[in-house]
Amino acid sequence: MSKDAEMVSRPARETSSEHGKAVANVIFNAVLAALFVGLFVQAGDLPSSMWEPLGAGSFPRLILGALVIFNLAIVVQSMAALRVTDRSASAGARQWFLQRRLAFATLAAFAVYALLMPWIGFALASLLFLLAVQFILGARRGRRLLIAALVAVIFGLGLYMLFSHVFLISLPAGRLW
Repeated sequence: MSKDAEMVSRPARETSSEHGKAVANVIFNAVLAALFVGLFVQAGDLPSSMWEPLGAGSFPRLILGALVIFNLAIVVQSMAALRVTDRSASAGARQWFLQRRLAFATLAAFAVYALLMPWIGFALASLLFLLAVQFILGARRGRRLLIAALVAVIFGLGLYMLFSHVFLISLPAGRLW
């Protein structure tokens, strides 16, 4: 333990950590709420099916609306926690983000997946997303990379085939492919 860390009392470190967690929760949940609002708007453009009277976007909109409400509730709760903690102590936010870097990398991959899907279609976007997430989580060479590629092909292309040929539900085809 460093000299500076030893000089800071335990209650001060805990206050710093609590303040950092609150700041990180506000930022993280506000970004998620904004992402979910964008997806909520896009869900209205999903093609309708003759068997679904409410439209294809109704269920995703219901789920996304609930997620927006939950994220905003967490933001409000974290803002209340910020008022109680010491404003000068903010060392915990950086640590909080570093500890969750894999989750943030996965969320970034998901955002790229959502942006790419209209351009390259569900099958290819899913394949690339699954490969990217498995790479982020540690499949970088050899046998692990081979297994990751097989999982991506089976689930990415397999889900596309299952929905299009078995359930007769058309998934988005890309503009470019």
